[in-house]
Amino acid sequence: MSRKIGIIGVGSVGGAIAHGLIAQGVADDYVLINRGEDKAVANQLDFQDAMGNLETHANITINDWSALGDADVIISTLGNMKMQQDNPSGDRFAELKFTSSMVQSVGTNIKESGFNGTLIVISNPVDVITTMFKDVTGLPANQVLGTGALLDTARMQRILGSKLNIDPRSVSGYILGEHGNSQVPAWSTVRALGQPIEKLAESRGIDLSETADEIRKGGFAIVNGKGHTSYGVATAAIRIAKAVMADSREELVVSTLRPEYDVYLSYPVIVGRGGAVENCELDLTATELEELNASHAFIVEQYQQIKATL
Repeated sequence: MSRKIGIIGVGSVGGAIAHGLIAQGVADDYVLINRGEDKAVANQLDFQDAMGNLETHANITINDWSALGDADVIISTLGNMKMQQDNPSGDRFAELKFTSSMVQSVGTNIKESGFNGTLIVISNPVDVITTMFKDVTGLPANQVLGTGALLDTARMQRILGSKLNIDPRSVSGYILGEHGNSQVPAWSTVRALGQPIEKLAESRGIDLSETADEIRKGGFAIVNGKGHTSYGVATAAIRIAKAVMADSREELVVSTLRPEYDVYLSYPVIVGRGGAVENCELDLTATELEELNASHAFIVEQYQQIKATL
């Protein structure tokens, strides 16, 4: 049985995702959907040119929504990064009106294809858009995931790793809640060098409040430098897709719909075939839980406002 992945939107992020997946041989068949036919054809030819120098082979179909019906995974990269770039605050909600309008048609096309795999959403603001995709496609909530704070957590690992002079992967723990300004650094979950980060920060002179601000603004320097972010979020999406395809049951902090909340937000879950196959439970401090609930309330407010306009 062949393995199939669909990618909707083959711009800077979608292209990076497609290249990473194809180069790693994650699937056998790919369906690339893009509004511009010329760009879709060009990407297909470009990847076919790459085949002679790869150790893997991939079959590539373009702009055929019906071909998504038997896909294992679809990754949506809808968005307009220029809207966020032009916003002085870098607010991800600058893209909400544009992206939400596209979710209706794209989600309907996904539904009409008969797709019943796992949908991975990157589009900003990702928690609101992931919630909308769940509503429009009618897929079970566990089969719709957003990349969410998996990227913010990687930024936390990078920043703390740099401060401690260790590999980012040697830092564990989570950023929770919104992939945005109300995100919650759950310091009680973070460890490095075998110690809780709060104890380690005190002994090493690391200001965690300042670090939280660095994490929150982590994408701005990238956007200001090259106009968009791509590799970090693409790698996050690839990691989720690989966990689904391999049924690895990996614990990942992704945007998910928890029983106690009304909208998607980031919290660790076990990811495998079928998406979020089991919820995780964290022993958060009272302050962290209060901040997480506030982040949830903000996402709900934004979701309700945009839903009222559709």
